[in-house]
Amino acid sequence: MAYRNGTYVAFDGNATTNPTEGDMKYYGLLQKWNHSNGFQLSFSDSHKKTYQVRDSSTIATLKSRLLERMRSSKNMLLIISKDTNWDRGMLNFEIEKAVDFYEIPIIVAYPEYKSILNPNSHKEKWPKALYERIGNNTAKCIHVAFKEKAIAAAVSQFSTHNKENQLTSSLHYYGEEVYKNWGYID
Repeated sequence: MAYRNGTYVAFDGNATTNPTEGDMKYYGLLQKWNHSNGFQLSFSDSHKKTYQVRDSSTIATLKSRLLERMRSSKNMLLIISKDTNWDRGMLNFEIEKAVDFYEIPIIVAYPEYKSILNPNSHKEKWPKALYERIGNNTAKCIHVAFKEKAIAAAVSQFSTHNKENQLTSSLHYYGEEVYKNWGYID
């Protein structure tokens, strides 16, 4: 098995290839935070470790590349927005493989919020595969606001390598005081 040092970013492509539309814009913002000296977030992007997939690639090629990227990932950053679909595209496949096969801890990030203090109140946004795996507690997740400091903390804290800091359930979250210390809420 490959050395697992990457962060696998997953989101609903919202049936668009335009990087300014849908949830792709959040992936672009992550890349900006990751490559700028002015931010704390720093991670090795698993999607940059393999050959890119072309729009004309077959589903089999796409799945193969995604699995190759997942094999080298220590955690998954899953972006869940108001536009995330229950059962469209490759997102459910990615969640299923991350949880069921690779046992990757998932950082679930929500762009529309300043804090996440009750993950269960967001379950109507979860894609089918996440909903099922949270329901049966096989997904090991921390739920965070899509904020740079929250994501940086979770990416550095939760991975397949960090045995002292394991996620033990599907509904972990940072408390109100932590979000206050980050300056996201009063």
